[in-house]
Amino acid sequence: MNNQNPWKTLSSKVVYDNNWLSLIENDCLGPQDNPTKYTYLHCKKVAVGIIPIDQDGYTWLVGQYRYPLKSFEWEIPMGGSELGEELLTCAQRELAEETGLVAKHWEKLLDLAISDCLSDELACVYLAKDLTMGSASPEETEQLSLKKVLFSEAVSMVLEGQIRDSVSVAAILKLQTLNVR
Repeated sequence: MNNQNPWKTLSSKVVYDNNWLSLIENDCLGPQDNPTKYTYLHCKKVAVGIIPIDQDGYTWLVGQYRYPLKSFEWEIPMGGSELGEELLTCAQRELAEETGLVAKHWEKLLDLAISDCLSDELACVYLAKDLTMGSASPEETEQLSLKKVLFSEAVSMVLEGQIRDSVSVAAILKLQTLNVR
């Protein structure tokens, strides 16, 4: 197996840029030395997801309308880390903002490359336990629904296609394989 980078970047330019991402266009020589363009999204934040599990085996899902998909989607609580922010600090903030939950016990569950052919976006997911309920305070760009379900129901929702978000699917199935409650 050859782990060396077969791509040669000849030039690179930013086609679009905002606070969340940049669209990068590269003129390259591909693996067979063929000239090509490779355009991808450079993400400036790490996606941070949380699976909160209470002592009775319940978890909380967040539902919201996802503009690019033109549909309402159920997901695990999740947000983007601020520049330089510790991922655990982001997870704690996002869980409280989106659900009102505060957890005493945190465990890193997995790291993901979300769509590695189109983007350099990374994700990290935590398991949160020993929960207490406070009040949610979503961001002004969020209109969220909250759903408390048995974790086994969340697994069924993944298997039935009711949860489609890649980070949520991977995290729920990973936790299911670990049989952690």
